[in-house]
Amino acid sequence: MEERLDFLDLLEPDMSRKILMYLDDISDIVRASAVSRCWQHLVIENGLSKQLCLRSFPPLSRVASIVEVNDSEANGRIEVACSSSRDSKSVPRDHKVYAYFAHAATSFLMRSCILEALIASSTDNEPEETINNTLEPRDVVARRALYWSSKGQFKPDVPETLIYRLVSNLCVVTEIDIRPFQAFFQPGSPIYSAKAVRFRFGHLNRVMNPRSDLTGESHWGSGNDTFIWTYTSPEFPMAQENYLQKFILPEPVLCVGGILQIELLGRVQRQETDALFYICVSHVKVIGRPLSPSFDIEILEPSGKFLLKCNYQAKTTCNQLIMLENEPRTILPTYLERRVVELRQIVNMLRGNVVQGEYYAWGEEEDESDEDFVA
Repeated sequence: MEERLDFLDLLEPDMSRKILMYLDDISDIVRASAVSRCWQHLVIENGLSKQLCLRSFPPLSRVASIVEVNDSEANGRIEVACSSSRDSKSVPRDHKVYAYFAHAATSFLMRSCILEALIASSTDNEPEETINNTLEPRDVVARRALYWSSKGQFKPDVPETLIYRLVSNLCVVTEIDIRPFQAFFQPGSPIYSAKAVRFRFGHLNRVMNPRSDLTGESHWGSGNDTFIWTYTSPEFPMAQENYLQKFILPEPVLCVGGILQIELLGRVQRQETDALFYICVSHVKVIGRPLSPSFDIEILEPSGKFLLKCNYQAKTTCNQLIMLENEPRTILPTYLERRVVELRQIVNMLRGNVVQGEYYAWGEEEDESDEDFVA
């Protein structure tokens, strides 16, 4: 028989670790951990899945501990395992959780991620020009224009902000789309865009009801202690044109806490009737990947760190995601089928129940035990 050698056996441990650290795809890391017990030990003990997550999503450095939970129809959600220190059980558990997280955060389907509009720094006419109007993609409904309008300002450099809650406490956001409003009912049909936009992601600084507790307050300053912002984007120039403008983030951003702030920087359009500068927005859309219900967080005050909760039994978000409205439903069916099969294999490899030559349906529960991952 042909003699086969494991090349890692010929290398020093540090060199083997450096080679595997070049893997930047979670699929490759999971497959590497399934090659042999030696490879599995190398991947898990060096925390390669965790390092990949931290490299791709720096906010995960604020994870204080990991909690694995189960769904129970009778008793609701029950915590079953927690890891906050490096011991014999937490190391393989962390590998499994971070590998599962990286898989969910890099899946190929995306959707609109806004749950509700919370508050605007100012509104010209309530409720006709409320921030809630920006959730409607149409400019006109029942012959009435739908848009948000700021209050007028004499100076064009006064900024405005819009704050939204996302559909999940953990979302990977790739782009924000904004459509300035064109006042077709005014002479010349002016477009009230901003000069530039900037985005912040974060969470509330304390336990509160954002609907009631934010009412009547101004929360547009970055130093306001109502919110903790964990990411601030660069500025993007905005065109004074009436279309849905796409602002793609330099890299996918993990929003921890589910709060988005849109900063509208500078004004370009005066209103003829009062000679004041306004900013008006017709529609806002956030594109990304919600990670619930498979993952959730619990913010630990006052440190700002958080518990990362992982639920393997929850229906994974990938099953529930909706293709973007403007994408055909028949794009590359063969490619998508291949990707679905691949993702199913990854999940089942994490569960430890992959059999060579056999495919498993996504979400099947062949083995729902919480035993540590083994080859």
